Amino acid sequence: MEFLPLLSFLLLLVALVSVFLKKQKPQPAAGNHSSDEQIQLLPPGRTGLPLIGETLDYFSKLQNGVLWTFVAERMKKYSPKVFRTSLMGYPTAILCGPEGNRFVFSNEKKLVQVWLPSYFDKIFPKVDNTASGVASPNTEQTKLIRKHLPAVLKLENLIHYIGMMDTVMKQQLRTEWNREKIKLVPAISQFTLRLACRFFLGIEDPKKVEELAIPITDVDKGIMSIPINLPGTNFYRSIKASKVMRDKIQLTVRQAKIDLHEKRESERPSLLTHMLLTADENGQLFNELFITNHVYGMLVGGYGSVTSSLTFIMKYLSELPHVYDEVLKGKASYL
Repeated sequence: MEFLPLLSFLLLLVALVSVFLKKQKPQPAAGNHSSDEQIQLLPPGRTGLPLIGETLDYFSKLQNGVLWTFVAERMKKYSPKVFRTSLMGYPTAILCGPEGNRFVFSNEKKLVQVWLPSYFDKIFPKVDNTASGVASPNTEQTKLIRKHLPAVLKLENLIHYIGMMDTVMKQQLRTEWNREKIKLVPAISQFTLRLACRFFLGIEDPKKVEELAIPITDVDKGIMSIPINLPGTNFYRSIKASKVMRDKIQLTVRQAKIDLHEKRESERPSLLTHMLLTADENGQLFNELFITNHVYGMLVGGYGSVTSSLTFIMKYLSELPHVYDEVLKGKASYL
């Protein structure tokens, strides 16, 4: 019964917040819209509970692997094109279908601005490429990195990695997948991590790759979790795993700098090698911490998205044998 006073206090707090929010009136916009007109300009939908919004429903469906139902239910109830909600304390508009995707991807830097919730800074800390110690927003840092990625992503450079990808896959098939049954997600995760470590960091040693396997899994879970920084939560473990990963990557960056100085770089340069040799618009080389954080970010980003895509491809191929047969025919005709 000791929890009842605390529960009563929390319910009272929620009630007070609800009353407070109801009393707040929207302020007129610069375009001389009245409060009622501003409300009508918002997409249809609801923001759910005060502070919490619809976060609990969102993460419940995410954890059960049916996140699509969160969107489908609201598309049916409010609008098939766009609806509003509230997630993790932020008012959110979700654009749906091909038109919504087209709008987002065709209007970056125009009508759409890249933005990340503030709690992401705990997993992906801001680090500037200057000696001032003043960190610029992660979105600005990403723009800076993007300017220097095209060179390493040119077709003639990517061709050199096809053989490496084929070799890694054949090794996986012989050693890890040569059995009647495999657990698909761990198998795909291991394959993706090996490729990502080779492409981004130039790491080929399986032991070094394995050292990153547990922390990158914790980071990946924490990205899509409720941001409660308390021991035992996915978010808390994600922050700790982020520090572990960045420390290990920084050691790799430091060793790569030594190898470049002593002319011992790899025959197949990695993204890390390219960043160590590239200067920004002021002619200044990227510093060690800046490179560490951004290689870490790209490693995590590439790991999660590619793992999910490959897992779903294999899942659907197993469920659709006629498609699987056509893929095999296509492979045979190609060979």
